Amino acid sequence: MAEAFVSAVVGVVASKVASVAVEKINQTRKLVDESPEPDLVSWSALISGYAQNGFARDAIWAFHEMHLLGLKCNEFTFPSVLKACAFTKDLELGRQVHGIVVVNGFESDEYVGNSLVVLYSKCGKFGDSRRLFEDIPERSVVSWNALFSCYVQSDYFGEAVELFREMVLSGIRPNEFSLSSMINACTGLEDSGEGRKIHGFLIKLGYDSDPFSKNALVDMYAKIGNLEDAVVVFEEIREPDIVSWNALIAGCVLHDKHDSALEFFGQMRLSGTHSNMFTLSSALKACAGIGLKELGRQLHCNLIKLNVGSDPFVHVGLIDMYSKSGLMNDARMVFNLMPDKDLIAWNAVISAHSQNGEDMEALLLFPLMHEAGVGFNQTTLSTVLKSVASLQVNYVCKQIHALSAKSGFESDRYVVNSLIDAYGKCALLEDATRIFRECLIVDLVGFTSMITAYSQSGQGEEALKLYLEMLDRGIEPDPYVCSSLLNACANLSAYEQGKQVHVHVLKHGFMYDNFAGNSLVNMYAKCGSIDDAERAFSSIPERGIVSWSAMIGGLAQHGHGKEALRVFNQMLKYGVSPNQITLVSVLCACNHAGLVTEAQKYFRSMKELFGFERMQEHYACMIDLLGRAGRLDEAMELVNTMPFQADGSVWGALLGAARIHKNVEIGQRAAEMLLILEPEKSGTHVLLANIYASVGMWNNVAKMRRLMKDCNVKKEPGVSWIEVKDKIYTFIAGDRSHVRSEEIYAKLDELSERLSKAGYIPKVEFDLHDVERDEKEKLLYHHSEKLAVAFGLIATPAGAPIRVKKNLRVCMDCHTAFKFISKIVSREIILRDINRYHHFKDGSCSCGDYW
Repeated sequence: MAEAFVSAVVGVVASKVASVAVEKINQTRKLVDESPEPDLVSWSALISGYAQNGFARDAIWAFHEMHLLGLKCNEFTFPSVLKACAFTKDLELGRQVHGIVVVNGFESDEYVGNSLVVLYSKCGKFGDSRRLFEDIPERSVVSWNALFSCYVQSDYFGEAVELFREMVLSGIRPNEFSLSSMINACTGLEDSGEGRKIHGFLIKLGYDSDPFSKNALVDMYAKIGNLEDAVVVFEEIREPDIVSWNALIAGCVLHDKHDSALEFFGQMRLSGTHSNMFTLSSALKACAGIGLKELGRQLHCNLIKLNVGSDPFVHVGLIDMYSKSGLMNDARMVFNLMPDKDLIAWNAVISAHSQNGEDMEALLLFPLMHEAGVGFNQTTLSTVLKSVASLQVNYVCKQIHALSAKSGFESDRYVVNSLIDAYGKCALLEDATRIFRECLIVDLVGFTSMITAYSQSGQGEEALKLYLEMLDRGIEPDPYVCSSLLNACANLSAYEQGKQVHVHVLKHGFMYDNFAGNSLVNMYAKCGSIDDAERAFSSIPERGIVSWSAMIGGLAQHGHGKEALRVFNQMLKYGVSPNQITLVSVLCACNHAGLVTEAQKYFRSMKELFGFERMQEHYACMIDLLGRAGRLDEAMELVNTMPFQADGSVWGALLGAARIHKNVEIGQRAAEMLLILEPEKSGTHVLLANIYASVGMWNNVAKMRRLMKDCNVKKEPGVSWIEVKDKIYTFIAGDRSHVRSEEIYAKLDELSERLSKAGYIPKVEFDLHDVERDEKEKLLYHHSEKLAVAFGLIATPAGAPIRVKKNLRVCMDCHTAFKFISKIVSREIILRDINRYHHFKDGSCSCGDYW
């Protein structure tokens, strides 16, 4: 395992050592070439020189020359030749040399045996390596070091630690090299307990003053995350060198202690120790972590002064720093100026664009990468698929899938999970499901991606079934999968199932996870229980902008406008800055509560107070608010003066306001624009027809119905859902498919009599069917939401709230009927329609008839 501190040591001394070594090797080669009959000693010295200085191919070629001359190797030559074979991982040649070793009777020599152990280990043949180790007659600490250092270098850390224990039990005293390997093994295992034991060995055996061992300990504690222990060991070093500083700074960066990393970086500079490439690379990551753009630029200047401009490792660090600081132009410039762009550099810049929301740029770079002949790996494909998912470009998703299959990455776990996620977000659920089911080994991430896909596609029941399947397979959930499940419950308004997921969140200790906490707030709010949402919000330990926005948005949709503004002001007092989404929720809160003055204050001063420009969504909220308040002229003026072209949300808000106030002129204007922008949506025709119907323009209503028929525009059917005993029941208007239909319609007949006595009059003027009044009343009684409420009354305990979700806006008649029903049966009815939540209780609605 190539440790950072080892690399740093090499960087400090390599230039001096390399020049001296090359000179000595050249002199030896010259002597051999000039000698009429070079002897074994000369050849051994040459081969050893090559092998020790990394010229493995030259060492092997020299061995070949010597062998052709008929000279036999001895116990000093064989280790050098075997070292060269290990360096090049040339197992075939190594086996041939092994054969010569056996023929010449040197297999029992400890040094030759050690070299064979290393050769087979480095070529991945650990079974052969262990057998050769066991065949060494007298194993010294050097033999043991050779074996478990190979295990460590191959990331078999646990096995290395077991070998070390076996060595100690056999009575062999470890040396500083043994302990150094074990420190690296403990680092790889992230095992602080075992690391402390090795630290104890160092002190006990008197190696704790060795600078190399001290640096290794600092590196271990820092990488494991015990930064306090790392600092303690570091402070014991009399004169910390660059390796010591690098280990400490890199450890801080690794564990997101960016402030500490930069503090140590400053102390290092004050101590007079000069930075190297590794120091500056860590400092760049720290700058990226906390967004210190200017310091990042200064470090870039220092790197230029160090003359490491051609080092790809440095370039990738700079790309990462600039991209995480939001300076994509600078990141792209660094990439463009790279003389040799390798795979890591391409992946870094594609990932940078993707992480900064520049998904199209990320996609456009992928074919350029292919043209450059660099190739790609699973990281490239996963990153590109993330951008594909964000852009929802279905055909590109299929192309990347085909490329993954062709290049052999289709079975890669990361690529498979990315494909599931991309297909899910592209609404290609069948493809996502097929990949998921065809995968031989599905992990937690795969289940999470699939559950999220079901949730986002509105198939919450399938998401919940898949979660149970995941548990049956023995896969433990994490906060992310619980969050996806909670979103599925939120989309279904499945309150009871959401509570069960909440139990899993509690059981697995995820309550302190912000991600799961935010999803709980969202789920309870969307399931109609704002009280539960507030309790979940209060339990989040560190509330960020997402937490506050979720709570404000929930209160807004439930019509608690003033409470939403109170929470918003509380958020500001806590020093949490709002984002554009938060302000959309604030304006929605004002809208649902009819707080025009407050909304205008936030809308007009958004730039001055919070530093960002108004978006389409802010204008749509404001126009909707003014329209609902009857200030249609002001709303129209805002449409005409807004700095960009009004989209469907703006004209839709205006059309809705025109319907409320029966303004035919503005309704026709808004409808005309919506028919151009969103011709496929039936809601426009229906709302305009409602406006005509409300003022008695029945000829125009008939024209709209003919237009819908001629244009093949079909009204989206109303669908309502209700959850009873953990099961979701679906109803459409006039539905008689339910097993308890007779009871449901009997309950509606019973309610009809009681409603008439209470003074309820059906709002037949809003029904567009060309039939007699009696038939219209019958049609209104059989709306999907009324069927769902009637079923709730016969299937849920007396006094329990009835929670219903509808895919469209609740009609005026149902809204009126539910106010009466809530009083007649003394039950709270919580209805979630496409716009907001209605809490019907004791004859009134939480919206104040303002929706």
